[in-house]
Amino acid sequence: MTADVWLPLPPDGIEGLPEGPHYRFWDGGEEFPADPADCVFYVVPYMKPPGIGVRPLPLMRSVRVVQTLSAGTDHVEPGLRHLPPGVRLCNARGVHEASTAELTLTLILASLRGIPDFVRAQDKGEWRGGFRPALADKNVLVVGYGSIGAAIEDRLVPFEPARVARVARSARTTERGPVHPLTELPSLLPEADVVVLSTPLTETTRHLVDAAFLARMKDGALLVNVARGGVVDTKALLSELESGRITAALDVTDPEPLPSEHPLWRAPGVLISPHVGGPTSAFLPRAQRLLVDQLRRFVNQEELGNVILVTGAEGP
Repeated sequence: MTADVWLPLPPDGIEGLPEGPHYRFWDGGEEFPADPADCVFYVVPYMKPPGIGVRPLPLMRSVRVVQTLSAGTDHVEPGLRHLPPGVRLCNARGVHEASTAELTLTLILASLRGIPDFVRAQDKGEWRGGFRPALADKNVLVVGYGSIGAAIEDRLVPFEPARVARVARSARTTERGPVHPLTELPSLLPEADVVVLSTPLTETTRHLVDAAFLARMKDGALLVNVARGGVVDTKALLSELESGRITAALDVTDPEPLPSEHPLWRAPGVLISPHVGGPTSAFLPRAQRLLVDQLRRFVNQEELGNVILVTGAEGP
C-alpha cells in the first residue's frame, strides 16, 4: 500500500509540500487518480456540487485526515459515517476570513446606499438621486463570532457604527468586548439596524432565522447572510421581504443554486450574490499555505490545526 495524499490543486504548483507522501491531484472528476483505499490525507475538492466531495469517502479505508478548503464542513459531515474511528476533520480557518469579510462589507454598503438601484438606473440612462442610510451610527449584530465574524468586525469599525454586538454559541470575552450566547438573541435583535449571519450550519443553527427571529428585527433592518443558506428559513424571509418591513443581502440561499424561477430573485429589497464570499484572488495563496502547514504537521506526526471533530469521539 502507498501513502497517498489527494489534493484538489495541482501539487507541482504548491511550493513547500513535504517529501514522503505520493501526491495525487483530484478536483472532483469522474475518474479517481488512484485507489481511494491508499489515501491517508484527503483534501476535499472546493466549490463543487453537492455529493462530489463525499463520493470517495466510503472507499477510503486508510484515511486519517479529511481537510476541507471551506470554512464550513456541513457538506462533508454526512460522509464521515463511512470512515473508521480516529479520522480528524479539519476546516479552512484562516483561508476565507479576508474575502468573506470584504464581501460582507460590500453587501452591507451596497444595500444601505442603494447601489443596485443605481445600476438599474444606469442601464436606463436615468439620474436618480435621493437620501440613503449610511453604515455610520448604525447598530450592527454579528451572529456567529468565530474567525470570520471577528474579521467582519475588524472591517466594520472604520465605518463608525454606533455599536457592534457579538453572538456565538456560548458567552465569552474578547479584546473588543463581550460575546453574547445565542440565548440572548431575542433581546439583541430589536436593537440592531444590521444583522450579519456568519455562523456555521449545524443542527442548532439550521433555520435559526425563522419567523420569530425575523419578527424581532426592527422595521427597516437589513439581514446579511454570508453563512449558509440553511441558517435562514427562506419561506419566512420571503414573507418579511414581500411585506417591505426589512431588507436582505444574501451570498447564500436555500435552495442553492437558486432556481431561476424562485420568488426570492424577485422579492423587493433583496440583493443576491451567488456564494462568492470565498473564491477570490485571496483564496489560492492562503489555501496553499494551509495545506503546506497541515501536511508538514501530518508528516512530522505533530498536532494538526483546525480540527473540528474526530470520528468515533463525538459527532459522526
